[in-house]
Amino acid sequence: MDGGTLALIVAGAAVAGFVQGLSGFGFAMVAMSFWAWGLAPKTAAVLAVFGGLSGQVFAALTVRRGFDLPLLAPFIAGGLLGIPLGLWLLPRFEPAVFRAFVGALLVIWCPAMLLAGRLPRIQFRHRFVQRAADGLAGVAGGLMGPLGGFTGALPTLWCTLRNLPKEQQRAVIQNFNLAMLALTMASYLAAGQVGRELWPQLALVLPALLLPAWLGTRVYLGISDKAFRSVVLGLLTVSGIALLAAALPQLL
Repeated sequence: MDGGTLALIVAGAAVAGFVQGLSGFGFAMVAMSFWAWGLAPKTAAVLAVFGGLSGQVFAALTVRRGFDLPLLAPFIAGGLLGIPLGLWLLPRFEPAVFRAFVGALLVIWCPAMLLAGRLPRIQFRHRFVQRAADGLAGVAGGLMGPLGGFTGALPTLWCTLRNLPKEQQRAVIQNFNLAMLALTMASYLAAGQVGRELWPQLALVLPALLLPAWLGTRVYLGISDKAFRSVVLGLLTVSGIALLAAALPQLL
């Protein structure tokens, strides 16, 4: 592992850890905006899942969260269906395709979250249809877990569009992320995708993110959550545009 790769891993983990500590979301998105530039798709995905899982465990130990099993269950059930598909897709990503995927995800998801408060709210007349739709959001989150730890991206947007109360949304997303990231990491280990060459890089991620994550939780007390989300999502959108600009000429 050369010095440039080491610096890229540490920088991505540190910035992503700070953002997650401050905002409660987004480790994989932020980390991938760094790692997609210089790491192989499999390596970046494993590191992002490990870092996101570590951040969620840290949050579970430091931030109290609710637990609503009837609301959470369809998301978890869908996520269990999505993870195997994501594991199947991951080895089939070429580096340029991977960068384009991450870039497109950032460009679509981040502005959507910025505008989520202005989008129409989705309501269902029948409880079964609502649970089925929640399950589909879970499938999307589970599928995107193995592709880079993006378990919470689409379920978060979905919960926002459903106009769930803030406490319920936080409980769903945090518990869903923790479960899906843990299952994804276990699947990586079971499938032999975490080889010996990755352990030194994993060992870099954990200490690199913990202190920034703690600092993020402290800074959170003195900054507007809405303002910070706007800045972070705006910067991630710019990063996504840059990734797309770098990948599309290779794909074309």
